[in-house]
Amino acid sequence: MKLKTRKDGFFGAENQAKWTQVIYRNKYSFQNPLRQTFRQKKILSQFLNITESLIFPVIYFAGNCQFKTEVPLNVIRSRPAKHIKAYKSTLLQPEEVESLIYIIKQHLAQSVLRKKDHLRSLKQRHASFTTCPHCGNQLVERIAKRGLREGKAFLGCASYPKCRFTKDI
Repeated sequence: MKLKTRKDGFFGAENQAKWTQVIYRNKYSFQNPLRQTFRQKKILSQFLNITESLIFPVIYFAGNCQFKTEVPLNVIRSRPAKHIKAYKSTLLQPEEVESLIYIIKQHLAQSVLRKKDHLRSLKQRHASFTTCPHCGNQLVERIAKRGLREGKAFLGCASYPKCRFTKDI
């Protein structure tokens, strides 16, 4: 379960890279949590050596928030325990669950060092002048053709218009 604490309204489609949160007429974008959980589900299934079909990601938005667009069933705003208890079928035997818990506990014991490495990796990826932090493609130098920055250089993702990441130079 991924917990998001957001307030006021937000909107975004299932397949969009970014979702938008609106607070007092100001708009803020954040990474689509469905995309985050997609990657995390793949990594977790590989780590635990189980099939992805045994992992059910749930995104729980806590706080005073309103969905402004249609959201998938695994995105919830209230009563996470009720949502989890709705899954009735037995997918793993108790011994298998214990084995997975053991693997996770062993990993958590070493996670302090890994967290530092992970944060360092994120910092490098987002500070990079050659790699797009959103999709991993190359950043290329472009010239703004209109608007306030017309004629000025900036870095844009090579996979535009699929990815619209830009960075000032």
